[in-house]
Amino acid sequence: MHRLLRRLIAGLTLVSLTGLDAATPARPVKLDQAAADAVIREIQKDRADTENWLRSEPTSYLATIDRKDFGGRTTLTIGRAGDNDVRIDDPEIAAHHLRVTVTGDRFRVQGIDGDARVKVGDRERRDATLGPSYLQIGRFTLRLSHQRFPAIIVFDPKSPRFKEYKGLKYFDVDLSWRYELPLTPNPRPETIVILSTIGHPRRAQRVGWFDFMIGETAYRLEAMRLLEPGVGENALSVIFRDATSGTETYPLGRYLDPEKLPTGLYLLDFNAAYNPACAFSVHYNCPIPPKENTLPVAIRAGEIDAHYH
Repeated sequence: MHRLLRRLIAGLTLVSLTGLDAATPARPVKLDQAAADAVIREIQKDRADTENWLRSEPTSYLATIDRKDFGGRTTLTIGRAGDNDVRIDDPEIAAHHLRVTVTGDRFRVQGIDGDARVKVGDRERRDATLGPSYLQIGRFTLRLSHQRFPAIIVFDPKSPRFKEYKGLKYFDVDLSWRYELPLTPNPRPETIVILSTIGHPRRAQRVGWFDFMIGETAYRLEAMRLLEPGVGENALSVIFRDATSGTETYPLGRYLDPEKLPTGLYLLDFNAAYNPACAFSVHYNCPIPPKENTLPVAIRAGEIDAHYH
């Protein structure tokens, strides 16, 4: 896995800050002691909650047991019998339990045998049309993943991979990696293609850039919005690599979700940098950082590679 990722991301370089109108690079935000203590507590709570989720929750990355891509097909069947596209060999599952059909950006889910049903939220249904979402049949959770390359991912709360749980690893919280800064908007909104770990080219909008100082040097990271069903109109992602990638941190890179503040600025806190789902399970398809988002400095903040592969 890591060898493949290294081939995919080979040759990445730092983007130049020249040729584009950039905001004045931001310096780390200054907080008084009370505010700093509150932020640290919040980060530590989020880390503890994430570890608890990974350890035992039904949608934990460690709960995944299967993935089936639709490929060129529009319909997949799920059930206990061997002729299903997705076989779940469990007495709670009907021989032919569900038919899932992709209809544009949505999925139609239909029960097949007898009174086979699916739980959507708190309701059991026999027929439903949904966007990307989670469903439940018996003890199993199904993720209807779109990403313009639809797939079904199966989760089992009794997954044997839970025995591999060994927690998560993080750098110590360091608020010198926390920025409140403007987004420099892209004057020419454009659609770009993002490579992914399974090989699917995923489309995104290059929304703009964040400019910030590390020490006395200015750096820039590109912000994007994935153009996929289920992604909010204002959802921004920053996926990046740095000098720790492949040594201290996950080789593919790490992700950040910028948060827009009431002031109109964005919070970019590298303490919240996290590993993608594919760092834990082969059943995910993760975007690969664009070459522009490789930093030549070590960002020793956020999540460390815990080597689940």
